[in-house]
Amino acid sequence: MAVVEQIFPALTWRIRHLAMYPEQPYDFVKLENDFDGIHFGIYENYELIGVVSLFTEGDVGQFRKMGVLPESQHKGFGAQLLNYLIDFCEVQKLTKLWCNARVNAKEFYAKFGFTETNQTYSSSGIDFVRMEMKF
Repeated sequence: MAVVEQIFPALTWRIRHLAMYPEQPYDFVKLENDFDGIHFGIYENYELIGVVSLFTEGDVGQFRKMGVLPESQHKGFGAQLLNYLIDFCEVQKLTKLWCNARVNAKEFYAKFGFTETNQTYSSSGIDFVRMEMKF
């Protein structure tokens, strides 16, 4: 059984690196404002296998760097982590939650009620689109 818990920011870095940017230097996955965010990890059999980071400004939240280890992908852990994050944002009375989704993952976020905007960009050879959910 997988369990989601709030975690210390530095615990996210190894998972981000392995799941999202293994070809980049380790420090590439560290965010300047990591220690201002709220971070969640999903554990399977006491092993951290996925992470997501939430940053809020007023009543709007942005989540960043959501990743699940490659060997644990496509098993529902990302969905469990995202559902937990959405529930947390509702309890915190946020009015909107958004992310810059990789274009190849936008269908995943759409299943949870996120809608695609016309805001797009590319970074490190990856295309992104802003997706939003209103509460």
